[in-house]
Amino acid sequence: MSESRSVDSRSGVGLGVAAYLCWGFFPLYWPLLEPAGSLEILAHRVVWSLLFVLILITATGRWATFLAIARERRLMLILGAASVVIALNWGGFIYGVTNGHVIETSLGYFINPLVTVLLGVFVLKETLRPTQWAAVAIGGLAVLVLAVDYGRPPWIALLVAFSFATYGFLKKKANLGAFEGLGMETLIISPVALAFLIALQLRGELTFGHDGMGNALLLAGTGIVTAIPLLMFGAAATRLSLTTIGLLQYLGPIIQFITGLTIFHEDMSSARWIGFGLVWLALVVFTSDAVRGRRRTLATTAPLV
Repeated sequence: MSESRSVDSRSGVGLGVAAYLCWGFFPLYWPLLEPAGSLEILAHRVVWSLLFVLILITATGRWATFLAIARERRLMLILGAASVVIALNWGGFIYGVTNGHVIETSLGYFINPLVTVLLGVFVLKETLRPTQWAAVAIGGLAVLVLAVDYGRPPWIALLVAFSFATYGFLKKKANLGAFEGLGMETLIISPVALAFLIALQLRGELTFGHDGMGNALLLAGTGIVTAIPLLMFGAAATRLSLTTIGLLQYLGPIIQFITGLTIFHEDMSSARWIGFGLVWLALVVFTSDAVRGRRRTLATTAPLV
């Protein structure tokens, strides 16, 4: 039994690392879609994600579960809200990485855990420990430092962080399988995405089908690159503890940050290094407290032998 658990743990870590590697290297994919603009890329991502997920639902025989969702008014309201915030998240990410803001986009995912904590405080009325408040305060100071350096609030990072934290909260409320949830979310907003693509075509501004087969395949591939990491993450989540998943989540933004710095050669002033340093300090404080809290919980709930 212990050997089986060990194998599961290793495979879970491998799947989790693979998922976050995909998300980490996402900034390299979206610029390949030029000359398509950010909004066209977003619309394609919605439409092709829907198509790919529906194929997966068919292959796995989950149509009964998927159709049952549409009969649940509460679930549809939650997924309707989730579809809006994930569209904002995808749009902010795509805009950031295609307009020279890869590092700022990575900041959004670095501060996402802190935003999630704040969401728990203000929405769920949760109480934070002093260490958690310290982490949030350090994170807030980091955002202030970066806002002064940028000459504006880091709105791309804030959009990415708040939309993804809200999306995670809504997904937890919905409590559905990864593909059934994503399928319904993309189905809800696909009419808007399709209408936008049709409008671009009528205005003669659509890139898809007018810039070569390679560009068309890459745009269609947005559905695959969206769904595959979700599949791997879903498999990993069933094999790993929340603590391990919490630690793995930093792999994505770390890779995005390094990519922006070394491949896209984005500027990092001294103030930006200070701002990011404060963010990383906040995450060290936050993660250390979470790990200690997890150990205390396990110690108090462990059965006596």
